[in-house]
Amino acid sequence: MRRHQWRVSPAKARAIQQRLAAEVRLAPLKRVSTVAGLDCAFAGDRVFAAVVAWDVKGRQVIERRARSLPLQFPYVPGLLSFREAPALLAALRRLRTPVDALLCDGQGIAHPRRFGLACHLGVLLGLPAVGCAKSRLVGDWIEPGRDRGERSPLTLGAERIGTVLRTRTDVKPLFVSPGHLCDFEGAADLVLRCGGGLRLPEPVRLADHCVGVFKRERQAMRKTPTD
Repeated sequence: MRRHQWRVSPAKARAIQQRLAAEVRLAPLKRVSTVAGLDCAFAGDRVFAAVVAWDVKGRQVIERRARSLPLQFPYVPGLLSFREAPALLAALRRLRTPVDALLCDGQGIAHPRRFGLACHLGVLLGLPAVGCAKSRLVGDWIEPGRDRGERSPLTLGAERIGTVLRTRTDVKPLFVSPGHLCDFEGAADLVLRCGGGLRLPEPVRLADHCVGVFKRERQAMRKTPTD
């Protein structure tokens, strides 16, 4: 696994993003049987991360892992991965199940420096990664059709940076972008394949639930008297 320092200045973090962005590769997504859904939550000075390994064909959870770490980086727009990635990587290291791709609650190349959370994790781990965000960070788009599966390109100037994808009929679309070792169509199709009838793809929805439970449990433990 590639490594770099996380406790850096915002200027240094941007320089790291720009350097690693040159290593992002967009290519047809290879066969994906098992995907890891990822999500984070925050409380005070800590970040909580959850990873859910999910069988795409069987549509079931294989394994769940979670970790909590002290926050190492302030909130700075465009630098979210420096807050989330250390805990997500720690949770992924606990995972016993090999996964074929990462599905992140965040951006891929739909990012000011074309290096969102999905790119960061994908490049460091050498895995296909897809960003699946509930809101737009950058780019222009037109509303896709109202039915599930309808999509429109997300663009920045003349460059395509993602897909605005309707994952449930008459529900707000998601902003899907490739992070590493996948392309626009492969990223959108994987999100649809992992759909569970709700807006978020099932592995990410389950990771969101898992991290919420984990955070509450850890906070309750810290409040419990030890004497």
